[in-house]
Amino acid sequence: MTTKAATVSPEREKLEDNLAKVEELTQRLMDALAHRKPMPTGLSGPEPTLYAKAAQAYWQEWLNNPTKVFEQQVGFWGKSLSHFIEAQKALSEGKLAPPEDPGPRDRRFKNPLWDSHPYFNFIKQQYLINADAIRGAVDEIEELDDTEKRRLRYFAQQITDMMAPTNFFATNPDALQKALETEGASLVKGLENLVADLEANHGELVVRLADEDAFSIGENIATAEGKVVWRNRMMELIQYSPTTDQVRETPLLLFPPWINKFYILDLKPENSLIRWIVDQGYTLFVVSWINADESYRDVGMEDYIEDGFLTAMRLVREICGVERINVVGYCIAGTTLALTLSLLKKRGDKQIKSATFFTALTDFSDQGEFTPFLQNDFIDAIEEEIKASGILKSFIMARTFSFLRSNDLIYTPAIRSYMMGETPPAFDLLYWNGDGANLPGRMAMQYLRGLCQDNQFSEGKFELMGETLDINDVDVPLISITAETDHIAAWKDCYRGVQKMGSRSKTFILSESGHIAGIVNPPSKKKYGHYLNPDLKLDAEAWQKTAEYHQGSWWPEWEAWLRKRSGKLVPARQPGDSEHPALEPAPGTYVRVKANQ
Repeated sequence: MTTKAATVSPEREKLEDNLAKVEELTQRLMDALAHRKPMPTGLSGPEPTLYAKAAQAYWQEWLNNPTKVFEQQVGFWGKSLSHFIEAQKALSEGKLAPPEDPGPRDRRFKNPLWDSHPYFNFIKQQYLINADAIRGAVDEIEELDDTEKRRLRYFAQQITDMMAPTNFFATNPDALQKALETEGASLVKGLENLVADLEANHGELVVRLADEDAFSIGENIATAEGKVVWRNRMMELIQYSPTTDQVRETPLLLFPPWINKFYILDLKPENSLIRWIVDQGYTLFVVSWINADESYRDVGMEDYIEDGFLTAMRLVREICGVERINVVGYCIAGTTLALTLSLLKKRGDKQIKSATFFTALTDFSDQGEFTPFLQNDFIDAIEEEIKASGILKSFIMARTFSFLRSNDLIYTPAIRSYMMGETPPAFDLLYWNGDGANLPGRMAMQYLRGLCQDNQFSEGKFELMGETLDINDVDVPLISITAETDHIAAWKDCYRGVQKMGSRSKTFILSESGHIAGIVNPPSKKKYGHYLNPDLKLDAEAWQKTAEYHQGSWWPEWEAWLRKRSGKLVPARQPGDSEHPALEPAPGTYVRVKANQ
């Protein structure tokens, strides 16, 4: 006689295990969300008045020009009805073959089922019809000013992107197929990934883009040899070890942005700009900024200039025994370098021989893609958050930048991690992207209000350190490198700022690609080219149209420019001196401090 305890199938055991894990993870999920600290509502979207104005403008359009509005609506209804009839016909005839017209191409819909399966194809095409109708409705509104129109267009696109069928499990064939193939294990793993990301960010959803366990700073990234030769509350100054017997007499000091870490310029040996510069025979110093915490709430732009830029410049001159140096500023550090050069001009200080700007904005008269985030409602919300925490937290900035490319940096990674249960890739660039830094509260508001919103530096009205700083004061020989598809520092805006600088010796280079790849573009890759045009009196479009295109990296072009301003060859310098002994090996301590600590 057999007992009732029948043998449980392996599949059933696996399912029960997964269900138990889901229950446990759900509890952890609820705990993580319960500990989430609410942020100012203004950081999550525009004031309701924007949508109210849009609705009023649409209603006004209806009254003034009902024919046009009816045409829009009838066009949308007609497309939707035709689409429904075609789908019904295909289903009634039992057709499972791809439709003759599968619809527009969109990389979110790469799975063949989006074209071949009537259910998924219907969902895809209707989504694209809806998205096109929303864009068209926004474009047709005429009673909004340009700024409000740009903001409305941006937020409407965000809503459209968020509602894509790929973002929902029931309408994502990739996720459904993966769940079937793994007997639900992919969903459990995805929930584990979601809970881990929430727990790591105190209840805020910040999608992890890279496998953080795959990288270790100083071991497999940021490994160029050098020494920290100075440290204060704002920065560590790193001097890199020479790789040539002789070096140029004039040293080079590089200021990276403090929104992210400096090692974007030293990810790995084959794409390290730091290593490449040293290999060309230059004594290179790089600043590694502190990752600000709440105690830095009163630190302002003047502190970055005094204890960062001016201090580093003095130290480099002392260590190398020279009177003048060459400097580089990247992104926000390029903006601040321009402020520093104006300050030095006011003081009659000529210690800077030449300046290089990497994707650096100095004229904010056109706020570009950041327009939605640089209006008072959003900046007021940032100010409210800063008053509470003392800093502009890294994840707020990361989220803002990510939403400018939401499909690439939010939704696609979230689908892979949370729906598909995949481990984020071991990608050094994405690891760096997630290793952000906080901004001191005072500094952030000076930058956002005085520079971004009011454009005071470009208009000669930025008051700092007892002086009124003016972009026209930037009169040293300079070269500006920008990137063609840069969505953070649009090249045309960078170009306009360079045009306003007072230097008689200006060179402008436009690299292909974006904010990072346009700069981290080693010659060995032979990947992205660049444009050159000596006529900087032209407007941006005419400059590019008449520019000469060159294959390959701009690095050699820049080095040839720099060499002319770097003096004779002298014996190679080892890091530090008797007055400035080495404190520790590069990349130092500050670069290892995480923003969430």
